[in-house]
Amino acid sequence: MKLKPVKTRRIYEEIVEQIRLLVAEGHVKAGDRLPSERDLAERLQVSRASVREALSALEMMGLLEIRSGEGTYIKQVNIDSVVAPLAWVLSMEKDMVLELLEVRKILETQAVMLAAERAEPEEIMEMREALDEMKKDLQVGRLGDSSDHSFHYAIARGTRNKILIRLMNAISDTMYQTLTASRIKLYESEGIPERLYREHEDIFKAIESKIPDEARKFMLKHLEGVEKEYLKNL
Repeated sequence: MKLKPVKTRRIYEEIVEQIRLLVAEGHVKAGDRLPSERDLAERLQVSRASVREALSALEMMGLLEIRSGEGTYIKQVNIDSVVAPLAWVLSMEKDMVLELLEVRKILETQAVMLAAERAEPEEIMEMREALDEMKKDLQVGRLGDSSDHSFHYAIARGTRNKILIRLMNAISDTMYQTLTASRIKLYESEGIPERLYREHEDIFKAIESKIPDEARKFMLKHLEGVEKEYLKNL
């Protein structure tokens, strides 16, 4: 295990970075036990207090597991431990709505292309069912946010990319929480619910027909229209 003497004012951050790089570069892996605090302090030429602070920070990040009486171990990184803090930050930062809308466009326009290429019959059926539910919501005057979410989630599942699925979930969940009032006004606007349904139908047909460029074009048109209406009501 290669560790360098620390020469910086923010000592614990340098320790964190060195251990993080050891994991990223594969020098240590999930389940490996780190040297003791004393050993680490000697190798890094820092105080044990600094080592303890760094280990605590890494534990909070979900990278380490400190077992009382046993030692400190590299932990298997869970994707949710990365995405959950992202969702939390987004929900707290109300002034990030415009950036959030931009990110959604970037992710979903690419996701829908992957879904058009990779989606299996199971995900295609989920999209169809969500679209049918959306039509029922439209006919009885319901908001349709649940069926809308199901449709976009089915597209995410169709990408077959687990990280992308979690990222899109974090963003879509935060979108619904942050823009609930604007969403209600959006669906109350004359002609908007019908237009949104047609846009979802166009997206679905392009995915079902496995035409990625068409799917991307329709998704971008849909999201730009939604963004425009949201901004009117913010």
